[in-house]
Amino acid sequence: MATRKTSAIDTLFRSMEKLNVLVIGDVMLDAYLWGNVDRISPEAPVPIVSICKKENRLGGAANVAINVRALGATPLLCSVIGSDTNGRDFIELMQQLGLSTEGIVQSPDRPTTVKTRVIGNNHQMLRVDEESDSDIPVAERKQLLGRIESFLDVRKVDVIVFEDYDKGIINKALIEAVVRMARSRHIPVAVDPKKRNFNHYRNVTLLKPNLKELREGMKLDLDKNDLNAISSAVRKLCKDLQLGSVLLTLSEKGILHSDGTEELLVPAHIRNIADVSGAGDTVISVAACCLALGVSPTLLSSLSNLAGGLVCESVGVVPVDKEQLFREAKRLKLGA
Repeated sequence: MATRKTSAIDTLFRSMEKLNVLVIGDVMLDAYLWGNVDRISPEAPVPIVSICKKENRLGGAANVAINVRALGATPLLCSVIGSDTNGRDFIELMQQLGLSTEGIVQSPDRPTTVKTRVIGNNHQMLRVDEESDSDIPVAERKQLLGRIESFLDVRKVDVIVFEDYDKGIINKALIEAVVRMARSRHIPVAVDPKKRNFNHYRNVTLLKPNLKELREGMKLDLDKNDLNAISSAVRKLCKDLQLGSVLLTLSEKGILHSDGTEELLVPAHIRNIADVSGAGDTVISVAACCLALGVSPTLLSSLSNLAGGLVCESVGVVPVDKEQLFREAKRLKLGA
């Protein structure tokens, strides 16, 4: 009887289950009000949503942790939330999902970030944000760094992810301290950046901006259709920040990988896009796991691109479906 050949994808998906992924960044509650719309308000020209369901989900860096777990790996989440009702709800959700709360610092002086989305007839109609984006106090940042260092000392961490939403949890000093610890332990670092700290992510293994973040971070007016100019900017970014690689998401144009000398463009797959919320969280989660396992840039880029597209087919922020991703990767013969 012939033995079925094991593909690179089979090996990759099995290997993900052995990984410990340290996720650092801004977390939040994603609150949803689901309802139906069948009339316009007489008070103003706005639709009336008749609410039929309310739901809270973990968002921000916590959504990266959920995606990491969905891939079969073990997430270790480090962040700061408020000592408020929303903070208690956040901790309770983590516990319900079986996620460790060891890395969560609770602040008496800071609100827990909440993004409330109003969904009418399966379309997002409005988002309301409750948050503070000021820097956390020095004492709380030291507490956070202590939790991070404890994980690195006690657990075998295979890759570190910075998930930055510009809400004040991450700053230059924290980045530098974590990158030093990672380099001394030979742990790769993957980053999903935002504007405030964009140029502080020096010497990291992989930086994953989108085009808007690249434009803001480098102060360049890049045309999304000018791939030559985009490639030149990415090469310059690699050189200026001494990056191992850049994974640039380009929406409908796909994803661009660069190591500073060579670029690889992976086209987007045609999808029925329902909601792009959280797609970046999924892309960095898959990319980080691939980075930890040392897969080729082509497979890393292709699988990350595929996963980001799959979650866009659902309304709201959802984690990647590992089985669906595996089937699609096999169908497309990724890694063959």
